[in-house]
Amino acid sequence: KSAAATNLSFLYFLENEIVQADSYADVAINSDRYNPAALTNKANILFTSGDYEKAAEFFKEALANDSSCTEALYNLGLTYKRLSRLEDALDCFLKLHAILRNSSQVVYQIANLYEILEDPGQAIDWLMQLISLVPTDSQVLAKLGELYDNEGDKSQAFQYYFESYRYFPSNIDVIEWLGVYYIETQFCEKAVQYFERAALIQPSQVKWQLAIASCYRRSGNYQKALDTYKNIHKKFPENVECLRFLVRLCTDLGLKEVQEYATKLKKVEKMREMREQRVKSGSARGRREGSAGSDSGQSNQSTSAKGERVSAKLRSLPGVNEPYEASSNKEIDASYVDPLGPQIERPKTAAKKRVEEDDFADEELGDDLLPD
Repeated sequence: KSAAATNLSFLYFLENEIVQADSYADVAINSDRYNPAALTNKANILFTSGDYEKAAEFFKEALANDSSCTEALYNLGLTYKRLSRLEDALDCFLKLHAILRNSSQVVYQIANLYEILEDPGQAIDWLMQLISLVPTDSQVLAKLGELYDNEGDKSQAFQYYFESYRYFPSNIDVIEWLGVYYIETQFCEKAVQYFERAALIQPSQVKWQLAIASCYRRSGNYQKALDTYKNIHKKFPENVECLRFLVRLCTDLGLKEVQEYATKLKKVEKMREMREQRVKSGSARGRREGSAGSDSGQSNQSTSAKGERVSAKLRSLPGVNEPYEASSNKEIDASYVDPLGPQIERPKTAAKKRVEEDDFADEELGDDLLPD
């Protein structure tokens, strides 16, 4: 009877019918108090309902009846993790690792706990063991890259991020890191392919396309950069950064379109000013609304902020994703900052030398220096 009730409880638990699962778990425990599977089922139900302290008691009772019950030991570790008893959780998983040497789930939990406990050296060691068990897991490879990057080892970080990208080329965080890495190492041509892939994955994010255009500029391909900015302007006609770059590029290249883009820039900045004023007046009215409406607004803002989050690395590059402030002056401000940082100074050429002042222009030539 206890075994049948245990099986029914487990099946109902898998079907997410918690009430029925709890009922049969109680039947199984009442029939046989020393049944570790029944006690584990009961603990799982309590864990699902959020009663972690009570769940831990049932898991420990199951282990007292059968010390080889790996399910109870693993779930007890997870329960301690939820209770922020990290050392106890680590102890559970280390014991379990002694029993299940090749369990990737157990090794991952140990590595994750060391990371939470701020021991990156141990976390890296355990992740290396995990890679030997699941060598093609892109998330584990990316985590290794992240830890090495935090430790300042860029070459190792690049190796694991690149391997992660090779197995799963659609992880936007990995793509972004690789693009920024090539920018920092002054290989902008290689960064372009990563930003292009990011633009395919997130076509509504203008920052990727601005980064592509800036890479072309830094590599000296000004015509390609201009074409890219024009395409961005067609897709995002109200993007101020793009218009600023267009005005500056057209000015530098001596193109006639400069006045057209300057006029559009002034118009967009004026529209942004008006929009911000409307938002300010609307927010002032919103403060007078009821608390229910306020809570809803806060929820929407947090969701929006989470959706638009970018990594600190790309955020630190000015101009890629940070909007310019609306211009308060009536004159057109076509100044801009390169999203990828200052450009490397090009070598001096003979043409440049001709316009420089002659250091000896004011000195008189002696008779001995005149030609015969």
